[in-house]
Amino acid sequence: MVTPALLISATGSLVLSTSTRLGRVVDRVRQLEERLSDLIYAENKEDVPLYDKRVEVIVDLLDKVTSRSRILQRALQAFYYGVGMFTLTSVTIALAAFFNTYRWVPIPIGIIGIMFLFWGSALMLRETRMATATINAEMDFTWELARKVAPKEVAIKYQRRGKGGGLARIKDERKIPDTLGGE
Repeated sequence: MVTPALLISATGSLVLSTSTRLGRVVDRVRQLEERLSDLIYAENKEDVPLYDKRVEVIVDLLDKVTSRSRILQRALQAFYYGVGMFTLTSVTIALAAFFNTYRWVPIPIGIIGIMFLFWGSALMLRETRMATATINAEMDFTWELARKVAPKEVAIKYQRRGKGGGLARIKDERKIPDTLGGE
């Protein structure tokens, strides 16, 4: 009876962290919606640097965080099913011990709980990859914007480097092309 209780506790921790992530994603959707509204209702769209690109990036980010929220909801559902199965396993262990019969019943119920826990964990791994992609997309746009609007003496200190295209500070005063990738 101890093993299901430990799994209930562990799954409860996953439920807590997943629901926190879901709350943060919902807050992020609200922030993006507000930014999009500000852009759409801007009086002088020509005065907003990279206006079309901003709108495109925000819509893309909204798409990504919407997908993330759906994955998080499915993960939460799997974790709750897991908690239910582990609780049912504890109950069936007690009943099997009390009636001294059907001692095999808790095993498949516990295995089902473990499968829910595994499925929820797989969903969380997928969501984590999407979160990383979302952050990278936003950072790429922020760098593009910074290089577009920053004074030349600041912009020339940065360039793309390596295969991943990360930006690094450089010491020499090379000329930076207008495109982000330097093409």
